[in-house]
Amino acid sequence: MPSAAVQFRDLTLAEFVDELASAEPVPGGGSASAVAASLGAGLVAMVAALSVGRPKYADFAEYHASAGVAGRALTDRLLRLADDDSAAYAVFAAALKMPKDSDAEQVARRSALQTAARTAAEVPLACVEACHEVVVAAESLAGRSNLNASSDLAVACLLASAAAQGAAANVLVNLPAVGDDAFAAAMGARVTSLLAEIESISSATRAIVASGVLRPAQAGAG
Repeated sequence: MPSAAVQFRDLTLAEFVDELASAEPVPGGGSASAVAASLGAGLVAMVAALSVGRPKYADFAEYHASAGVAGRALTDRLLRLADDDSAAYAVFAAALKMPKDSDAEQVARRSALQTAARTAAEVPLACVEACHEVVVAAESLAGRSNLNASSDLAVACLLASAAAQGAAANVLVNLPAVGDDAFAAAMGARVTSLLAEIESISSATRAIVASGVLRPAQAGAG
């Protein structure tokens, strides 16, 4: 893993993949999911940019502006989450190595593990939430943006959906170690709801893209 001063965004693509393929536990699936989702967000921003100033799509200018801003902001947020995910795992791994010989040490270790597990679940949940925002932004552009680039919206949704599934798995795997049944139940329900919404929006967006036709703007939307 790079030093704490180096963010994953500062690595070349080849360097990040080399880190991913190494024997080090981080970056792992959580960081990879966030990076994949950031690519989807980047595609949303790209389609918006390719639609700006085109007379054929002038009626959808507000959508292009909104989705462009959202796509770039989400790209940045998801890249930060990639770092946060690795940092959260590092804290959990450190807690696992705490001494447990005495009763006091066992109590301290258990408390540290529960705290670390909570963070290790909350970070990928934030990634799932960001993935939801990616598909919402993509859907807003579908049928209202440059049709020559519409397939990139489908790719954005596929990337975000896969990333959400990966991040969700990291949420769920950490919940048992939190030691809080109510927290685990709430987090589990939140993940299930988000994944269902993401899949529904993604499927609808891909269907609109496949139709190859423009659709009207919605009153008050954009």
